Amino acid sequence: MINNQRSFFFNVDWITVFIYLALCTIGWFNIHAAVFDERHPSIIDFGTNYGKQFLFIIISMLVGAIILLLESRFITALSPGFYGITLLLLMAVLVVGRNVGGNQAWIPIGGGFRLQPSEFSKFTTCLLLARYLSGVNVKVTELRSFLIAGAIIGVPMFLIMLQPDMGSTLVFLSFIFVLYREGLSPYFLIIGALFIALFVSAILYSPLAVIAVIAGLCLLIILMFRKNKRVVITMLTGLAICIVFVLSVKLIYNNVLKPHQKVRIDIVLGIKSDLKGKGYNVNQSKIAIGSGKLWGKGYLNGTQTKYAFVPEQSTDFIFCTVGEEWGFAGSVVVIGLYLFLVLRIIMVAERQRSPFSRIYGYGVASVIFFHVMINIGMTIGLVPVIGIPLPFISYGGSSLLSFTLLLFVLIKLDSNRMGIV
Repeated sequence: MINNQRSFFFNVDWITVFIYLALCTIGWFNIHAAVFDERHPSIIDFGTNYGKQFLFIIISMLVGAIILLLESRFITALSPGFYGITLLLLMAVLVVGRNVGGNQAWIPIGGGFRLQPSEFSKFTTCLLLARYLSGVNVKVTELRSFLIAGAIIGVPMFLIMLQPDMGSTLVFLSFIFVLYREGLSPYFLIIGALFIALFVSAILYSPLAVIAVIAGLCLLIILMFRKNKRVVITMLTGLAICIVFVLSVKLIYNNVLKPHQKVRIDIVLGIKSDLKGKGYNVNQSKIAIGSGKLWGKGYLNGTQTKYAFVPEQSTDFIFCTVGEEWGFAGSVVVIGLYLFLVLRIIMVAERQRSPFSRIYGYGVASVIFFHVMINIGMTIGLVPVIGIPLPFISYGGSSLLSFTLLLFVLIKLDSNRMGIV
């Protein structure tokens, strides 16, 4: 083992650490504002959620420091073990888990604290996926490698779906960007986007009308390239698949999705308006964000926040507190920090000499980007409410600790990039 590490403090990417600390601090203050109790005004009162979040931040920082002191080989070698432990926890939560909000996703650990295995499964899946894809003669362009990588991602997805926690399940789809970086054809991304468009179109319009449009486009392409048999066969095959998919959308929509999930999709697509029912959260969230205007109402001065008009305001809808009290300017700062963080992670990933570190870095960037995009999209009504936290800002020990593990393992790997790992 050749180790060319320089001093510990010089190698650590302190810019990423600073962004992490800034986001944790922003989250702590916004949780204080979201659930402020005049009987417990102190921000470090451990009898309140903001006091508990302070404790979670301290614990997470200690865990981050421990990770930075570990050997990189330890993290790489034990990735299958970590993955196996989270699979066992995901199975255990189906038996002994506590049902909260319709999802059996939490394991009680005493003292009013709960463990959410699905949060940690993102971290361990990222580790094992990186280990597998960095192996010798492993190429995602080959069917065997692609199927094994898909199984690594798919097994925890399936177990989380049984809880059922649709939000956490969908997060695993973000790993498609990791596979794309490692050589997967961009056609997979294009095909995925097309099927999403077909799903939406089949809900908004008559399936027969959607099929007629697709058939017309395919016929036009076939006429243009009628001498190319490969194109003709591809178009006819694609048309058949699209017809089956479009005809099955209504079946899936009516029989697979739960009523509250269908209503949320209908509200986002403008099919229904339910401001006092399923659309209440999003409507109140948009009111809160809009009322902040340019500079916000000021810390602890948000009326939507103070009078608890927005449910889940310290967790899934924490961004509306940012919008109301910090205004457009504060919201831009928070989004800017996330954008800077994701771009920084990608830059860190690209400078790695180890394939494992590079792949893992892209996994971290994908998971964080997906969470930020979907969570903020929920609060402003652009995507259906699926209930996933805003990284480092939403209240919750499992969420904060899992994102800390994700990020600090990358920071550790990066600090040792000049060595051979």
